[in-house]
Amino acid sequence: MNRDLVIAAIFIGVLIYLATGYYQNVSKESFPGENKYRLAGRYLEDGKLEEALPLFDEALALRSEYKDAHLGKAITLMELERMEEAREMFDRAIELDEDFAEAYANRGVLNDRTGHYEAAIDDYRTALRLKPKLAKGPGRLWKFMHNVSGKIPTFADRADYLEAELAKPEEERVLRIPQVDAQQRMYKK
Repeated sequence: MNRDLVIAAIFIGVLIYLATGYYQNVSKESFPGENKYRLAGRYLEDGKLEEALPLFDEALALRSEYKDAHLGKAITLMELERMEEAREMFDRAIELDEDFAEAYANRGVLNDRTGHYEAAIDDYRTALRLKPKLAKGPGRLWKFMHNVSGKIPTFADRADYLEAELAKPEEERVLRIPQVDAQQRMYKK
C-alpha cells in the first residue's frame, strides 16, 4: 500500500512539473501579439467568431505584418459572411508572403462561396503547387479532436470537381451542393 502511494505521489508530482513547464512555455510570447493570436485561433476553431475577431485585431495592432493573424482574421470574417473584408485580409496575407499556401486555399474557399469559380480553382491550384501536402486535408488528430470520421472533402477534391463541372454545358453544371459545401474546412498551419 505504501509503495503504491509513493508511486502515485511521484507520478502526480511529475505531471504537475510537466504541466507547469508546458504552461510557462506556452504563455511566453515569441513576439508581441502571439498569445492574442493563439487565443483568437482557439475561438475561431470553436466557432466563437465574435470573440475571435477583436483578438485578431489586437494581435495585428501589436504586429501589423503578422501574416497568420491576417489569415485568421480573414477566415473569421468569411465565416461571418463579411466577404469583401475577408477578401482584403486574404489579399494582405498573400501580399505579406506570396508563398502562403493556406491563404490561397482559404481565398479559394471565399471565391468558391461567392461564385467566382475560375478564381477559386486558380487559388486552390496555387495552394497545391506551393504546399502539396495540403491536398491531404486534416490529419487524424484534427479529426479526432473535432469528432469527425471518414474522408473529408479537400479543396483539391473541390478544384477537381469544379473543373469537371465547368467543362460541361452550362445547363448541366452543378456547382453547389449545400450538404457537401457545408463540409468545406478552413486551412491553417
